[in-house]
Amino acid sequence: MHNKPVLLVVAHGSRDPRHAATVDALVRRVRSLRPGLRVETGFLDFNIPSVHGVLESLAAEGVRDVVALPLLLTRAFHAKADIPAVLRDAPPRLRIRQAEVLGPSPLLLTALERRVYEAGLTPADKSSTGVVLASAGSTDPEAIAVIADIAREWWHTGWCAVRPAFASAALPRTEDAVRELRAMGCSKVAVAPYVLAPGFLPDRIARGAAGADVLADVLGPAPEVARVLLERYDTACVPALAAVGA
Repeated sequence: MHNKPVLLVVAHGSRDPRHAATVDALVRRVRSLRPGLRVETGFLDFNIPSVHGVLESLAAEGVRDVVALPLLLTRAFHAKADIPAVLRDAPPRLRIRQAEVLGPSPLLLTALERRVYEAGLTPADKSSTGVVLASAGSTDPEAIAVIADIAREWWHTGWCAVRPAFASAALPRTEDAVRELRAMGCSKVAVAPYVLAPGFLPDRIARGAAGADVLADVLGPAPEVARVLLERYDTACVPALAAVGA
């Protein structure tokens, strides 16, 4: 078991203390699902420990192999630029493999449904309820296209309609998508934040949901999210473990 690479969860960080608390809760759930796995957390900004600091500590301990997993739902700027730059600056004795981001995944759709039902809807409401899939937003066209694809996929599970919306960088905004679903004739409208932790942009989503019947919670430490983390880790470990045995 000691040959297994350390899982380093790379979170963005936020001035909002709810962000780090939610990340910590998610990491605790990951540890509970895989008790023998060492899981560490590093933040890109605002919070400690920093990613660089964690990597320095691991190297000092003699750790050789690390899987760095971006705590992100889409492959946008942070996954493509920020995180690789930080990892390139790691101590040279470390062998680091960057895992894929969490989304898209069928498990995340299950987590979205979990949150919507926890907010008060039932499966019987599905066919008459329109859902706003509200993400933080990105200037990356690939990330925007992924959100639209997820909305289409979720709609095919039986909702009246599912519309993507964005808190920044892209349109429509949450409140505009809520109005569109009302105009379509959906009996109820729910807003499902496709975000991992509370913070500035999730708060903007919540304000935009004022006209909706239901506002679901962020994905946070949902068990499905923890399972996706472990799936991404296991996939990244295949070549990492091959390197250990080389």
